[in-house]
Amino acid sequence: MDIAHLIQTVAIYALPVLFAITVHEAAHGYAARHFGDNTAYVQGRITLNPLKHIDPIGTIAMPLLLYFATSGAFLFGYAKPVPVNFGALRNPKRDMIWVALAGPASNFAQALLWAVLLVLLAGTGTQERFFIEMAQAGIAVNLVMWAFNLFPLPPLDGGRILVGLLPWKQAQWVARIEPWGFFVVMGLVIAGVVGNLWLRPLMSVGYAVINLLMSPLLSLLR
Repeated sequence: MDIAHLIQTVAIYALPVLFAITVHEAAHGYAARHFGDNTAYVQGRITLNPLKHIDPIGTIAMPLLLYFATSGAFLFGYAKPVPVNFGALRNPKRDMIWVALAGPASNFAQALLWAVLLVLLAGTGTQERFFIEMAQAGIAVNLVMWAFNLFPLPPLDGGRILVGLLPWKQAQWVARIEPWGFFVVMGLVIAGVVGNLWLRPLMSVGYAVINLLMSPLLSLLR
């Protein structure tokens, strides 16, 4: 393993990853508070301080271990989930959709902001490789988080959105998966199902949307 390459990779991805997980988790807390649940606010989790959201195992140890074990071919990690008491929401079944959607939506918004930075760097003729690669990493990291978290299986955000959208009987059946959902998702990730059938197609759509939205800015800078 090339240590110099690892340090360079960490330096490029550190800021985008910290922003991605921090804003994602804070967005859940802000949305929950807006719809009536103050649990995250009381516990000090509605904050942009990344230290409040970093999980030592899921955010640091696991990604590094997987990076070394797979030579960078497979990475996975997670932040400390923001606590949400869905029963405290004013309309639990409806509002849980918005609370769950807030995280992935924040990631897509961040991907757009990194894309704007990338376009501005290109438009001003900036040749600094570090900043260009950081902007590209910011787009990729946030699109991965956006797409992955929308996978329709609890405890992922997409699973909670699905529970909120389904009729009560079907919603209760899907909700029962949650205690084992993490292991099911990990199994599907390792088997390549999530990557091939969900992540890559959805990310392709995300990149297409970003390219479309950036086209007016690109035209102005030409």
